[in-house]
Amino acid sequence: MFKKKKKDIEDEHLKNLAKIVGQKSILHHKEDLLSYDCDGFTIHKSLPKAVIFPKNTEEVVAAVTYCSTHNIPFLARGAGTGLSGGAIPLHEEVVISLVKMKNLLSVDYENRQAVVQPGYVNLKLTNSISAKGYYYAPDPSSQYVCTIGGNVAENAGGAHCLKYGVTTNHILGLELVLPNGEIVEISENGVPDMPGYDLLGILTGSEGTLGIVTKITVRILKNPEGKKTVLAYFDRVEDGSHAVSDIISAGIVPAALEMMDHTAIEGVEAGAFPVGHPKGIEALLLIEVDGIIEGIDEQIDQILSVCRNHNVRDVKVARDEEERGRWWANRKTGFGAMGAISPDYLVQDGVIPRSTLPKVLNNIKEISNEYNLRIANIFHAGDGNLHPLILFDSRIEGETEKALKAGTACLKACADVGGSITGEHGVGIEKKEEMRFIFTDDELEAQIAIREVFNPNDLLNKGKLFPTPSRCMDIKKVIKETAAAQ
Repeated sequence: MFKKKKKDIEDEHLKNLAKIVGQKSILHHKEDLLSYDCDGFTIHKSLPKAVIFPKNTEEVVAAVTYCSTHNIPFLARGAGTGLSGGAIPLHEEVVISLVKMKNLLSVDYENRQAVVQPGYVNLKLTNSISAKGYYYAPDPSSQYVCTIGGNVAENAGGAHCLKYGVTTNHILGLELVLPNGEIVEISENGVPDMPGYDLLGILTGSEGTLGIVTKITVRILKNPEGKKTVLAYFDRVEDGSHAVSDIISAGIVPAALEMMDHTAIEGVEAGAFPVGHPKGIEALLLIEVDGIIEGIDEQIDQILSVCRNHNVRDVKVARDEEERGRWWANRKTGFGAMGAISPDYLVQDGVIPRSTLPKVLNNIKEISNEYNLRIANIFHAGDGNLHPLILFDSRIEGETEKALKAGTACLKACADVGGSITGEHGVGIEKKEEMRFIFTDDELEAQIAIREVFNPNDLLNKGKLFPTPSRCMDIKKVIKETAAAQ
């Protein structure tokens, strides 16, 4: 049998883009594009015009310049693990995949920094420098596959962000290609606190709407002298929630303070890394302390005491690194493990003050009852970053819509107590209308004005991050455009 030969590229623009990146570095047939119609937010899907794979900054510049010159919408994509739809091509964009730009360019142990390309996988950095006693702190659950460029776009967090902060706290410099093809260096040579506006702060978490990052200088840390991990089981979610607040009130800042409720525990125990959590418990806390060896045992004793004061059923310290690793594998695969107990799930990502944890978790329980959908809670309890996972079956008519409404209700519950609609997953398309829960039209318009400075023609990742303009904002835009025309 003869292999069916693929058709040559017929679109003139795609021919020219193929000349930039090479014929083997462009996808344009529908069957090849299906893998790029969504990211980790799979409820919405849309095909791109094409996907190209530049190998260096120069090819990114050439591709961006071409798209900009010919008014072709485009967006950047990393590993596609984002959970808010930030990499979904809503307008038949040319997707600029950065996965071939995957090198560790340099490591400076003396100044504790490394330079990577955007397609470099998060965990690979720690693995590459661990022999020298260093690591990279931001550790999203997808760190096995997610890229540091994507982490910058979403300002990703992770289990250990309570003590060490999120991605923005570890970025020292960026090389950025603006939507017109111009290259900009931010904080060159790893000096992060340059005079002037905090451009690193603006760009980190901008969700690919201001430019395409092509080089990243990150902070690396020395491994802590010691580390101990505690697992505590509670018969009531309220007891676990109060234990979280009291651990922090005691002056302890754990490296990580994670919580799972009954439904989440059911999922992880049915997943790939079960550890034998007791049946019937309503909540567990996974608590890790690190730092100077001499002080760790005292902190662990305080944590054990706080847990016992809150009716803990059982609390234990990991015996060795192997047990600690199993506990963390169980937690890190928590989202994916939900597939073992539900055909579909929607991950939400809200932030609340720690003191409101019992109240908001109770509100989420009421939302679960109202929509008749199970909601699993697995989250970074120490900094109030909730992750309600709404379980549903898309094969049942109307359940997807119910799940989306339940997700919005969860975010409203977070906003109502003074929280936020996202802590680390970003807004993308999933939560852009919910931006109105925490921002006024004027505040949103101010942010859109910043986007227009970097991305004036709105060709780069159009339709992300901000809600559909209100009538008031539409009128303002018409007035502005009319004034410009005159």
